[in-house]
Order: sequence, then structure tokens, then C-alpha cells
Amino acid sequence: MISISELNGINHSNFIEVLKDIFEHSPWVAEKVWTYRPFASLTDLHEKMVFIVKDATYEEKLALIQAHPNLGARLEMSNASVQEQAGVGLNQLTSEEFNRFSSLNKQYMEKFGFPFIMAVKGQTKTVIYESMQRRSNHHEAEEFETALKEIEKIAYFRLEELIKKRSVLMSKKRTVSYGKGDVFAYRTFLSPLIAVKQIPESDFTGRSNTVFGVNVKIEVGGQTLLPSFTEGDNSLVVATDSMKNFVQRHLGSYEGATIEGFIQYVAEEFLKKYDHIDTIKIIGEEVPFEETTTASANGLIQSDLVFKHSRNEKSVATIEMVRGEGTIDIVQQSSGVLDLQLIKVRGNSFVGFIRDEYTTLPEDSNRPLFIYLNIGWEYEDTGDSTGSVPYSYVCAEQVRDIATSIFHELETPSIQYLIYLIGCRVLERFPQLREVSFQSQNHTWDPVVEEIPNSEGKVYTEPRPPYGFQHFTVTKEDLENSKELSGEINISK
Repeated sequence: MISISELNGINHSNFIEVLKDIFEHSPWVAEKVWTYRPFASLTDLHEKMVFIVKDATYEEKLALIQAHPNLGARLEMSNASVQEQAGVGLNQLTSEEFNRFSSLNKQYMEKFGFPFIMAVKGQTKTVIYESMQRRSNHHEAEEFETALKEIEKIAYFRLEELIKKRSVLMSKKRTVSYGKGDVFAYRTFLSPLIAVKQIPESDFTGRSNTVFGVNVKIEVGGQTLLPSFTEGDNSLVVATDSMKNFVQRHLGSYEGATIEGFIQYVAEEFLKKYDHIDTIKIIGEEVPFEETTTASANGLIQSDLVFKHSRNEKSVATIEMVRGEGTIDIVQQSSGVLDLQLIKVRGNSFVGFIRDEYTTLPEDSNRPLFIYLNIGWEYEDTGDSTGSVPYSYVCAEQVRDIATSIFHELETPSIQYLIYLIGCRVLERFPQLREVSFQSQNHTWDPVVEEIPNSEGKVYTEPRPPYGFQHFTVTKEDLENSKELSGEINISK
């Protein structure tokens, strides 16, 4: 019963003890995954454990399969297996049911040399037995691979249960944290971001960083801070004004070129400075500035001195770090672009939805679509997020340009499908990412004048206050499915 952040912070022996039976009686998987810390999420940990199993020898895989108990058998097994089988009633078989399972298990074992394995969560005794009958007719190689895939599912369910139980316990613990928001810092002539990867949807090649603006929110925590809340003891309190100064002054010593790199640098230095602080979370939002033009003998050129404050979309980054035993570990990192607002004047439809007594919205096969987008992404390797290797860094400007390009190309049947395709394209262009997440809203204008003589135009007004929204995460599995269906995707260019 432990959280991902705690897993990243505990020592080696405790780590192995906690995860030793995620893969049945096979602590070697936990032993090897230790070197991959820190983990960004449950999914990240599971994927790395699965990778270790896939990279194992045939003999190791076979031993892993054979470590699992027969379903319905009355044998010694891990606590996790006991609970899983009890959850579907396999610990309460009648004599007849027990004999049927035992007989089929024996036939299966004699044919394949390993036990029948199935992720039983959510299944019934009947479904399990019928599956065992059906799979007994398969070839050995097919069942070997099926067994490994079922083991992967079992491992995920066990990790999920581990985190879930811990979350229930942690929800009862008090929160001990405080911080400072709206810490604005501006720097001129920061190192430029150059040599980024070029993609077809964008002409973005880098940032000059002549003006670099960031709005920081910093939050720190730890049980040592509890007396400041319960007793008014400020002896271990770092004043929030000091936090503000710490952030601003470290912008002067930062040698990188990205917000992600800056907030990671500040977080690490803060935990080094104040060793009684256990956790730190920093959110950095770009304060965007745009280049202007100036007249010259050769016509208009871009000014390298004058910039204008922009109120358009902005990049954002988040870092969470925790103090381990002699280490400072990243437990979560994400990047994104906020407040991207796009209007497409035609080529958008919304039809085929449920119509009943509550439906007043008419179907529309060609409407303007005004959307707000917050797009976030996470890296497979958090080290790529800082921009220290520019080619592996994903620029918010390029993600923005992918979004506008897909919006232009697609005959849009829904916002849901639009953000799905945007996410797939981002993952295709940047394979170093693990996932892309969306928070979207539709604020489609209401028509006022629908026919104007000798014009295809219309007049609209702001929509009524209620708005629709969507939350969705696109994964690499979605990308593979999208490639398979690419011939069916309706793209209009």
C-alpha cells in the first residue's frame, strides 16, 4: 500500500519487498525495475516492468508462467493470487466444480507444460472455465504468448490495487504544504533555444529568448512543517517572500533555455538549500512576448530590441520532486500549452447524437467551431524535458502548429475526434513522448444573421454561458490503432 512518489523515495530493500509479487513469486522483475526510477506514474512503472519481462530469456519467461498457481487449485500461492481467486469465487468451488477445474487444469498442464493463466478480475467461474476449454485447443507457442499477456494484465491490476489502497489511507492524512504564487520573473538575453527537431506542420526553428518571462507557483511540503500549523512554531518555515526571491535570483544563474529546465533547476537547488523540506512542486507559465518590426533601408525587418506582450496561448511546465535517501527524485513532470483558442469557419459538423425529449440542439452539417484547448504531454524520459538536448525537446509552438494543421485538414465531426487525431499526430512526430492529454471546450458562436445577400458569410454572437468540455488522453496504443485506420480517416486538404 504505497504511492508512486513514495515508491520513488524508499530504499532498495523496501522497494523489492513492496513489489516482489506484482509478478507472481518473481522478485527479479522488481529487482531490475529498481534501476529505472523515478517513475512518473503507475502506467510508467507497469510499462517498465513489462519491458523487463519481454526482454527476459525464454527460460525466465517460462519460470514466471510456471510460478503461477492453477486456477481453482488448493495450493500455496501469493496473497495477491489468493485475493484474486477469492474475488471471483474460485475459493468456494463445490466438489463437482473443483473436480472439473482440476481435470481441465491437469489436461492443460500436460499439454503445455505450464498452468492455465487468466486475469480473472471482473470474470465469472463460468467464463473462466469456458476460456480454459477453448484455449486448451490452441498451439503451445500461442498459449505461451497469451499467458504472458494475461500476466501483464494481472500485474497492472495488482499495481492498481496497491496504489488504490494507499490512496485511501493517504486521503485520511492531513496535507502539510504552503507556497507562493504569481512569482513573476523576467530575464533578457537568456540562452537561445536552437537546433530543435523540424516537423512538416511547423516552421518553428527555435526561440531567441531575448525576453524570457515566467510566472511561477512554488509549493513545498513535509512533516517537519506540521508544528508551524499546529503550534505556531515558525522555526522551520521558509518565508514565502524568501521563496519569491529564491526563484527570481536563480533565473539569473540558470544557464538553460526552457521553462522546464528552469523550474527543475530551481526545485533541485531549493531542496539542496533547505534539507528539512521533503517535497516541492513548481508550475511555470510562460509570460509570452512577440517580436515586432522596424523600418530599415531594406524595408521592414524584425526588431531585436522591441517586443510586445502577447495575450495569446502560452507554454506551461510542472515539476514535482521528493527527497529520498540521499537522492532528489522527480516524481512527476509535464509540459503543455495553455489557452489555445481556435475558430474554424466551415467544414465542421455535429450530427448523429442521441435525440430524445431533452434535446433542443439541431443537427448541423456545416458550422463554425470555436474551441479552447489546453494540451499537455509527458516524456518517456523526463531528462528530455529540459531542452539540454534540443532535438529531443518538444516545443509548445510546434504542438500548437500541429493542432492548427489537423484542425484545418479535418472535416471535423466532433471535438472528441479532433483532439484524438491531434494527439496521435503529436505522438507520431515526437516518439520520445509517452502520452498527450487534452482539456478542451467548445464555445461555438450563436447565429444572428444566417443569410447575407451575395455573401457566404453570417453574423454570430457569443454563445450562451453553458459550454461543453472534454478531457482525454492519447497514448501510444492509440497511435498504433490510428495508423491501422489511417486509410479511413476523413481528411480534407
